[in-house]
Amino acid sequence: MDQEASVRPRNRESFSVSLSMSAPVCKRVICVSKTRWHQRIWAAWPNWPRAPFRPRNAGRYRYLTCAMLQLTTASFVPSPPDEDPGARPNPRLKDDSMARNKIFTVVPLLVVSSIVALTLNGCAAAGGGDGDAGEPQTGGTLKVLANGDADHIDPQLLAYVPANSITRVISRSLLSYEASNDAEDRSTLVGDLATEVPEPADSGLTYTITLRDGASWNAAEGARPIVSGDVERGIERICNPYLGAALGSYFITLIDGMAEFCDGFAGVAPEIGPMKEYIEANDIAGIETPDDKTVVFHLTEPASDFTSMLSLATANPAPVEVLDYIPDSPEYRNNFVSSGPYMIDEHKPDVKLTLVRNPSWDAESDPLRKAYVDSIEMTMGVEVDAAMQQLQAGSADMLFDIQPGPASIQQLTAANDKKFSTLENGGIDQFMWINTKTDNNGGALQKLEVRQALQYAIDKSAVVQVMGGEEIATVTNGIFGPGINGYEEYAPYGDSNGKADPDKAKQLLAQAGVENLTLKLPYRNLGSQPDIAQTVQESLQKAGITVELFPVPPTDYYANFMTNTENATSGEWDIALVGWSPDWVGGAARSVYQPQFTFDGTPQAYNYVDYDNAEANALADEALAAGTPEEAAELWHQVDETVMADSPIVSIAAKKKANYHSDRVQDFSIYALSQNGDWANVWLTK
Repeated sequence: MDQEASVRPRNRESFSVSLSMSAPVCKRVICVSKTRWHQRIWAAWPNWPRAPFRPRNAGRYRYLTCAMLQLTTASFVPSPPDEDPGARPNPRLKDDSMARNKIFTVVPLLVVSSIVALTLNGCAAAGGGDGDAGEPQTGGTLKVLANGDADHIDPQLLAYVPANSITRVISRSLLSYEASNDAEDRSTLVGDLATEVPEPADSGLTYTITLRDGASWNAAEGARPIVSGDVERGIERICNPYLGAALGSYFITLIDGMAEFCDGFAGVAPEIGPMKEYIEANDIAGIETPDDKTVVFHLTEPASDFTSMLSLATANPAPVEVLDYIPDSPEYRNNFVSSGPYMIDEHKPDVKLTLVRNPSWDAESDPLRKAYVDSIEMTMGVEVDAAMQQLQAGSADMLFDIQPGPASIQQLTAANDKKFSTLENGGIDQFMWINTKTDNNGGALQKLEVRQALQYAIDKSAVVQVMGGEEIATVTNGIFGPGINGYEEYAPYGDSNGKADPDKAKQLLAQAGVENLTLKLPYRNLGSQPDIAQTVQESLQKAGITVELFPVPPTDYYANFMTNTENATSGEWDIALVGWSPDWVGGAARSVYQPQFTFDGTPQAYNYVDYDNAEANALADEALAAGTPEEAAELWHQVDETVMADSPIVSIAAKKKANYHSDRVQDFSIYALSQNGDWANVWLTK
């Protein structure tokens, strides 16, 4: 997910979109149509497309810019727009059969457009209003403001970070996380529907889940127990031929027999009858359900992160009723069978979502959700400045896919506003691929010394300032971002603070026998991306490297330019800025490494130069088979070091996720997968 809310490319025809994210609160707003923030005109984030699966909607951008005047309660200044640090194409597996045939073709989790990946380390305390509000109170309506809608209500298909807030309260997972403002606590797996986190058996190939008593579906005939067959049904729906799950390939290649099940499913007509018949008549060999309370998973290879994968909504159980509807269709949504403390009362796409209490939910069966509020109302189509103003005034409570911008963050921090908080996610919003497939400059970029020169030449600290400063961004030096199990602060090239060393860069270029190096750098003409590209250009110029900038439309950047392998081999670009976010919390190194830094002979979308390193692959295999998180972390860091020794990328900066809420919201504790306060546990002062 982008440390804000971003859509990451998930398929070969994916596209880049951004969410309305950050603009300050003010009494008066003057709107214009320019977007260059360095010209002191401030752009808000583009709107989330109304039908995210259709690439043609990705161009539905509207820029709102505001000149800020006096604020109601605090002095805000206009916020420069964030960009999608690595908005990869739309998170859908458009060609699911292709994904299944590639061991390493996996898709990273949607994150919010500059982008939301996963919540790990807190940088500011999050809480309720000023002072002690006393014991939690039951009642009231939690009012949430959104710019766009959820990508999916159907849990199997969910891939958009903010949407995890909705799923958290209407669909329970096998494993999950406690809501907490402690970074370690909120990234520690615990049982949800499962009584506990299972331990691996059979040399890491077998995991056994025991379901809790009392957990129920809110079925039409009344409460019905959630059973092991529901768990298997949920996994089987991942590769339905109508609309495959964005994160499905992790499971398809890992659960024994699932690839074969999905190959058969791919040949079924994408209609209700044939899909229902196939699921009811076929099983996945690697999933056993010996009784209603027990599920046994058999894997094709050891995977220390398998339990983390079971925290994803993709793996949620599915009631038998889902087979009577097309996945995530209007009929499916109108007849959604809830297992959480709330159920859908009304959903008007792109307008409003109302959740009310689920009478079949048993609080004693649910250790993770207190469900204090009586109802939750999410109003969509709200621009960021209006949203912040409503939160300040107390007429709304929380944000869905909107967050304060860098300048606003500086003001809130200076004011020590306890309702504001930031989080580090595991992603890297800005890193630069180096094209080793091109013959441009006589094949100079194929020389290690030249790639190392680029490492020393870029002023990362200057890029951090363009992104909003150290309150919102931090320098990175490896393939993993802060919060990933395997991330360590280290500096394989130069200053750990990211300061450039142009003299060292010139020395390395001389050793390589390269002169007059001229590099082509595409950039997205979106938000602060032009300014980041110019900052990189200026850094490299100081090292004697000429950079030719050229814009690429944001909707084409990943879908039609970067993921087109011909553009790499033909030398259409030499260096390119992209970003990436992990798909789950903590032990998510696989979801960063495999899609980008492995190559098995079949090109995959986000390994732009077919990079591969046998030593790193062997270390990754060891990490996935590791017996403890500590052992896995050490091995993943060795993977990081091994990759960076080849210098296929320049790691530049990671961005933090910003949250804000109204004064009446109490116990604003973070739910890791949504990177936001937990709707299931906040309560309201009257």
